[in-house]
Amino acid sequence: MGRGESKTARVQMGKTKLDSWWLAARSTEVSATGVQLTTTLPPAGPSAPWMEAVVPGTVLTTLLKNNLVPDPFYGQNNEAIIDIADSGREYYTFWFFTTFEYNMTANQHVHLNFRAINYSADVYLNGHKKNLSKGMFRRHSLDITDILHQNGINMLAVLLHPPDHPGSIPPEGGQGGDHEIGKDVAAQYVQGWDWMTPIRDRNTGIWDEVSIQVTGPVKISDPHLVSTFFDNFKRAYLHTTLELENKSSWLAECILSLQVKIEIEENICLVEHLLSYELSVPPETLIQFTIPPMFFYKPNLWWPNGMGKQSLYDVEISVEVKGFGESDSWSHCFGFRKVESTIDDATGGRLFKVNGEKIFIRGGNWILSDGLLRLSNRRYMTDIKFHADMNFNMLRCWGGGIAERPEFYEYCDKYGLLVWQEFWITGDVDGRGVPVSNPDGPLDHDLFMLCARDTVKLLRNYASLALWVGGNEQVPPEDINAALKSDLKLHPLFDATTNDLIDDTKDPSQYLDGTRVYIQGSMWDGFADGKGDFTDGPYEIQYPENFFKDNFYTYGFNPEVGSVGMPVAATIRSTMPPEGWLIPLFNKNSDGYIEEIPNPIWAYHKYIPYSKPGKVHDQIADYGCPKDLDDFCDKAQLVNYVQYRALLEGWTSRMWTKYTGVLIWKTQNPWTGLRGQFYDHLHDQTAGFFACRCAAEPIHVQLNLANYFIEVVNTTSAELSNLAIEVSVWDLEGGCPFYKVTETIVVPPKQVVEVVKLKYPDSKNARPVYFLLLKLFRVLDSAIVSRNFYWLHLPGKDFRLLEPYREKRVPLEITSEVLISGPTYKVNMRLKNLSKSSRSLICKTMDDKKDGFSDLDTSTEFMTSEQNQCGILRRFSGALGFSRPVNAPIVVEVNGEDSGIAFFLHFSVHAAREVQRKFEDTRILPVHYSDNYFSLVPGETMNVTIDFEVPSGVTPRITLSGWNYHEDLAIF
Repeated sequence: MGRGESKTARVQMGKTKLDSWWLAARSTEVSATGVQLTTTLPPAGPSAPWMEAVVPGTVLTTLLKNNLVPDPFYGQNNEAIIDIADSGREYYTFWFFTTFEYNMTANQHVHLNFRAINYSADVYLNGHKKNLSKGMFRRHSLDITDILHQNGINMLAVLLHPPDHPGSIPPEGGQGGDHEIGKDVAAQYVQGWDWMTPIRDRNTGIWDEVSIQVTGPVKISDPHLVSTFFDNFKRAYLHTTLELENKSSWLAECILSLQVKIEIEENICLVEHLLSYELSVPPETLIQFTIPPMFFYKPNLWWPNGMGKQSLYDVEISVEVKGFGESDSWSHCFGFRKVESTIDDATGGRLFKVNGEKIFIRGGNWILSDGLLRLSNRRYMTDIKFHADMNFNMLRCWGGGIAERPEFYEYCDKYGLLVWQEFWITGDVDGRGVPVSNPDGPLDHDLFMLCARDTVKLLRNYASLALWVGGNEQVPPEDINAALKSDLKLHPLFDATTNDLIDDTKDPSQYLDGTRVYIQGSMWDGFADGKGDFTDGPYEIQYPENFFKDNFYTYGFNPEVGSVGMPVAATIRSTMPPEGWLIPLFNKNSDGYIEEIPNPIWAYHKYIPYSKPGKVHDQIADYGCPKDLDDFCDKAQLVNYVQYRALLEGWTSRMWTKYTGVLIWKTQNPWTGLRGQFYDHLHDQTAGFFACRCAAEPIHVQLNLANYFIEVVNTTSAELSNLAIEVSVWDLEGGCPFYKVTETIVVPPKQVVEVVKLKYPDSKNARPVYFLLLKLFRVLDSAIVSRNFYWLHLPGKDFRLLEPYREKRVPLEITSEVLISGPTYKVNMRLKNLSKSSRSLICKTMDDKKDGFSDLDTSTEFMTSEQNQCGILRRFSGALGFSRPVNAPIVVEVNGEDSGIAFFLHFSVHAAREVQRKFEDTRILPVHYSDNYFSLVPGETMNVTIDFEVPSGVTPRITLSGWNYHEDLAIF
């Protein structure tokens, strides 16, 4: 890459990102100074020691791009990369270089902005030096107006320094290595954890957005938007405070404009308000200006996932300067909503309310999208949509990770995920752990608070942000904790703990935040035991029925409970060499428990076994001893599904009577780890993903595995009536030995109702292994509201009878209809189990659901999941301009002579190959499925929607496999 004209960024008025055409070189290999690099001796191109750089990115991602290090997430490659503790900080101290041009006009001002770096830097522009101070979570803005080449090429060089205390990795590993990283204000996971390998450069680099901002004389900074509500949310006010800085040497006569609009249909917006204000800003002065509150009558509210729509208003602020014109502008998608949080008297757990309605929290712990900070809009979109697809409503950003980026929050706003954001404190690194770590936290407390305040300003306008937390399993040092409590004090309008008359005349937008509660630590004040004792967890395999027992977890809100997370076999083969394809040894101890011994690569990738000797018998062995990797992973998916459905159903069974919420540890891995995940680092879902999607649906029918009562869960604000449950038990021969339809039931809002006990297991002729299908349906039209399919065994038995069941060949009919728009495919699959049965079900077809749900009409516009998918398909096809179906619907029949359950069916999407190498990974990822890992009883029909994008030049192929369908069946 030469430094010719085509490789120079052209800066425009407003913001221009500098995310291309960067070079990098190790500082010890560059003899030129920063002044020389940006004047007389710039690099000529990507020739040694210079190389193409990744910005935003890190030193390690740049080295990886240039094939100078192996992929650290493949196998044990990370051991071949030198650690900063062994190389010294200089080895990972790098120059980054780029150029840009801008033809500046009179009275314009230019700033060079770094949204975040790690950890400090020297910046040179056209021979002039500026410094970026220490701290991983702070913004930097440099006024470069006076040092620009106004009509030519500008040369920018940045010398990046690693964290001051990168620490070392003890031979035994540990939580946060030797904990030295905790002395800096930086991400702590980089020294390794029990789920993560160490990051060798500690993520040194320009890891977030770099931009050039061009404004007129007056610049807008850090607007703060706050919505307040009165009269049961009928009246609302938008409060706005912002900073205006006059960079010129003369008085600026300004017109400040605020416009609020909302999209009412695709590409059709309604301007609700447009107001202007005249003001003056003295020369070379920064002022704070509060716009008078803007009134809204019955605004469209923003709701969390499962409670209603995520309505967002487009707020635009601009400032015009007399004699110049528009000087600067700012915009943000803003949600009108109110989040409250108190300790629940009944359970002792923390109770959340959104817009006055309490919400039962079911979500997960989030580290970050990628351990090497390869963050992108596309990856964030997939990550967050996956969590919404699982029907989750909260993500906890763990304190050893990062202050998440605005793009993360934009997608949480879009998909309705509440966010718990922690600051950068962990028990293991900041005062606890082995060896005992620094009890006073980071060395520079003022730097910590500077980063904290700047992070609040960066993120406070997002509707999804629900609370701030001081740290993970630890509280910050006393002075930091006191400062955070003071800075994040609630405005009286948002303090749910007081009913006193509001006498604070300060506008809420003048607070640093003032709208969200601050909790000092993840196990305090309504979380775990509320006192900071280690009362979260456990983090291992469980018997499914244990989750329903009252003694399983004592406290009202569990911030961390985890288990297994084995991916599919294709992911193992894609992320490990063949020696990593060996499955664990199953050693049977004298007490009958199996101890799994994983291969070294699995151990390196933090594998959690599916057994707990002395406590839990091996849950994979329950299906028969696995023969090879495919068999092991297939059985692991069965366990994943059972394990996580039981976890969520067990918690939900005691909604409000014992619990207020639960967060699973973890939902995903920021690398190719083998524990605690619902989708792998390549973005392929495990069966646990779809178990969560089932168990966390807003209206849900379930079996209590401790007492075998069938329950109906209603997390919505509407009463459910005119519903009944169809209960059918199926044996391995395809017969239906038990069938029942309940009486009509009524379920009050936000309650769980125990309906009837399943007595089949106690019957005289009960089969040792059987299937249970529960369908909650509307009596009026037999439309299915919730469907739940179980495979069960009698007490003292196991699932080994499912092994010969694999030989059953059950006939299927699969009809597919395909819609295409550019690289985007949306496929609607309709599957029918063609096998015969003497039992005729009332509810045979999942698409019997009608659009709308009149008898469940609520202010939150509730729809069942299948109805919502149908609506999405119509909106999606219209919005993106899908063509008509490519051809007439394609019908594929799978022949079979057996009658029975089509068990554990699983779609996947691949790139078509004329010749495919053995074990070649042809998967197209990510893919969004409306359901997967599902089963069909005789005569039953189900619709599944599949949407994905294909790379250029690739033809997709969709396959179906299942427990009794061994080869991948080509469906499309």
